Amino acid sequence: MTSPHTPVDTPERVALRAAVSSFAKGHAPGGPQEGDGVAELWAEAGKLGYLGVNLPEEYGGGGGGITELSIVLEELGAAGCPLLMLVVSPAICGTVIARFGTAEQKERWLPGLADGSITMAFGITEPDAGSNSHRITTTARRDERGGWILNGRKVFITGVDKADAVLVVGRTEDARTGKLKPCLFVVPRETHGFSHHHIPMELAAAEKQFELVLDDVTLPADALVGDEDAGLLQLFAGLNPERIMTAAFALGMGRYALDKAVDYARTRQVWKEPIGAHQAVAHPLAQAHIELELARLMMAKAAYLYDEGDDAGAGEAANMAKYAAGEAAVKAVDQAVHTLGGNGLTAEYGLARLITAVRVARIAPVSREMILNYVSHQTLGLPKSY
Repeated sequence: MTSPHTPVDTPERVALRAAVSSFAKGHAPGGPQEGDGVAELWAEAGKLGYLGVNLPEEYGGGGGGITELSIVLEELGAAGCPLLMLVVSPAICGTVIARFGTAEQKERWLPGLADGSITMAFGITEPDAGSNSHRITTTARRDERGGWILNGRKVFITGVDKADAVLVVGRTEDARTGKLKPCLFVVPRETHGFSHHHIPMELAAAEKQFELVLDDVTLPADALVGDEDAGLLQLFAGLNPERIMTAAFALGMGRYALDKAVDYARTRQVWKEPIGAHQAVAHPLAQAHIELELARLMMAKAAYLYDEGDDAGAGEAANMAKYAAGEAAVKAVDQAVHTLGGNGLTAEYGLARLITAVRVARIAPVSREMILNYVSHQTLGLPKSY
């Protein structure tokens, strides 16, 4: 199947999609799973300008938006080479710093994020907070020098072992109300009091998951990103791209699995005709393709709204896109494995590893049930149950 386009694909985006697809297909089938392969792929993609297409040109980026970055991640995934850190480093951290960082912060971090020589992880999830960001207990308080002291724990934080720093979501006390409000801090990985511990996962992925511990982590005043009083706005400036990019990640995996299944169904012959001639095989694959395409349209809408500056509209669309892409990708992978039968579980075809990997899109960064809650009361106006 050829690389698909959407109504918002300009000639430049069509060319970007084709270039990334060609680049990704030049790597080993199934993509690198660990170690040097991922590092080499990341470095090469950075040199070609793919990692920073959404970042400002004056800092070495491509001057595009989340639309362009989602194209990069989707096409890498469709070729079997998804780079999960694209969701985190340029999409979340790069976007937040580009929109709200000081001139010094932009100069310090954005060129490296754009060319891939610097990576940044994102720390929000906590053991007792789950999807409820209002229950975050990582706190930041001022010290006598005007800097910050952070204490708290984070879990399921991607790629900390490779990251140069982590953009940590903490909470500071509002002097006027006494209530805690979210704020974002850049914490270099080697900062005293900051430690990370690997969380073993039954997940075939190059990027590892970690628990973070912040024990009296002392930071300078300029570690705070943006305005202390606008933390919620800044937080969602990163979370909406995260949802859009998670959709791209899922769609890439779904397309990869579907391509494998379609190719197999065209050529596998155990009776007179290839198995793809049988409707019991062909129709589920056609349905999977339709559902992936529908999810891609919602992702394109979400990216368009975000790039146009419509944060409220993008929030709704990004959640819907993430939900639709996660569901479509899980179904596509399941049907692909089923189409290949026993071969679908072999290492040769590289599909079985996607069974667990694709479920990440249903669970993270927010569960499908929480998205349904969001649509229920934010879009439909139904009362909350919590």
